[in-house]
Amino acid sequence: MPNNHKNKVFAVAPMIDWTDRHCRFFHRQISRTALLYTEMVVADAIIHGPRDGLLARDASENPVALQLGGSDPRKLAEAVRLAEPFGYDEINLNVGCPSDRVQSGTFGACLMLEPETVARSVAAMKAVARVPVTVKCRIGVDEQDPEQALPDLISQVLDSGADAIWVHARKAWLKGLSPKENREIPPLDYEIVYRMKQRWPDVFIGINGGIKTLDEAEAHLDHVDGVMLGRAAYQNASILADVDHRFSGAPAIEIDWFDIRDRMMAYAAEHIATGGRLGHVTRHMVGLFTGLPGSRRYRQILSTDANRPGAGPEVIAAAFAAVEFVEGDVAVSA
Repeated sequence: MPNNHKNKVFAVAPMIDWTDRHCRFFHRQISRTALLYTEMVVADAIIHGPRDGLLARDASENPVALQLGGSDPRKLAEAVRLAEPFGYDEINLNVGCPSDRVQSGTFGACLMLEPETVARSVAAMKAVARVPVTVKCRIGVDEQDPEQALPDLISQVLDSGADAIWVHARKAWLKGLSPKENREIPPLDYEIVYRMKQRWPDVFIGINGGIKTLDEAEAHLDHVDGVMLGRAAYQNASILADVDHRFSGAPAIEIDWFDIRDRMMAYAAEHIATGGRLGHVTRHMVGLFTGLPGSRRYRQILSTDANRPGAGPEVIAAAFAAVEFVEGDVAVSA
């Protein structure tokens, strides 16, 4: 059966404390085409903080999008301007994160209650951006009726020039649920996202939330333009190995995991040489071989040995050596 989803967008979701530059470098070794996102970076931090540390990235990460947090259009525009030299392919405004951190700053999911502010912010960002400006939102918050709140937000940000909308297909509850609970408890409503695509057929609309497999991702792409996986892609990054073939039309190839091992060892060595620690890199690799024989020992090595003082890239080699690779998963055995 022909794949009619070629050239639709597969993305790895922005996740605070997870999708840092080391995570993105690792994911890029497995998929060449997945759209990667930074963790949310607050506009004030870019303007007043250690900009290079916040925005620096490896050139191999592209395509990569910078997700911004904020609610002041002028500050967001300034953050976009300051980020421009770092070469991101997209700027995304966070209108979906429900954490206490964003609530105290009145941004993230709080902005679902202020669509006019979001629209002004998008217009200000578009005025200075040289790349697409997109919005990632929820279907609503608290007692909002998603059938009114979501199309109202989409309509206003499109009028302000937004190039694409990503929708996490759950409400966020700003009081009473933790960020973790907000990712799991509010029921998913994929159908409302599909209806938004039907209402705006010429607008890129992508979907996020609770999607665990590439088969599920393909099913969503019968209805929308893009699909975004978060925890499923992070906790078992091997899921990314078939993304290029299934979503971008690349030839089906068998991943050489040992080549990836060597590239990660070289990357870790460079990071350590500049004052970093091995654990900064390997913490994102822990779930890679979930389900394979030896994966428990692999996890133990990366979770413990990699965090010992003086740990070096050889720890990565030792972890890979613990895995009993299965025919079809890796081209050669350990």
